[in-house]
Amino acid sequence: MKPTLETQRLYLRPWTIGDAADMYEYAKTDKVGPMAGWQPHKSIEETKSIIKTFIEEDETWAIILKEEGKAIGSIGLHTRHCEGIDADYELGYVLSEDYWGCGYTPEACRAVLDYGFSDGKAQTIICSHFPFNTQSKRVIEKLHFRYLGHLAQSWKRFDGVVLDEEMYALTKDDFEEYQLFSRPGIIIENKL
Repeated sequence: MKPTLETQRLYLRPWTIGDAADMYEYAKTDKVGPMAGWQPHKSIEETKSIIKTFIEEDETWAIILKEEGKAIGSIGLHTRHCEGIDADYELGYVLSEDYWGCGYTPEACRAVLDYGFSDGKAQTIICSHFPFNTQSKRVIEKLHFRYLGHLAQSWKRFDGVVLDEEMYALTKDDFEEYQLFSRPGIIIENKL
């Protein structure tokens, strides 16, 4: 089981079924899921099923806003194989639109990247966005990922539309050079 991570304003912890109402609140909207390539949730039961998958796979953290104690998004390090790209993980994230523009995503990403490069022993982490997702592009650029290129028709969305992706990579050396790490003290030994 992955540890809980802490930033200035957030806890990143494993998902629980008790988070279903919070996730459903943001996952049912038409803006959040399609920006990441998945269909808005149709019911709380669907949300619970997805949380169960997150728990089983143990790759995804719930983003918890400290001041509210509420799950406002998810973030994870996933295994993805892209031809011609040598990477240990792919960084993925989603945030409730109610909290867009507040800097929570880059804050959460720094903690997860720090974990991936230190405890996860990664050397390279990739991240991508669809060409229309300018918010995600800004997050990736803030984190100093290097642009690798355009992947044409690389992702089939829930509605059958095939989308392009813009692919980026961040190495451990670059992460350390830009001092993106958020230590000391981001790991709390599963106390939540």
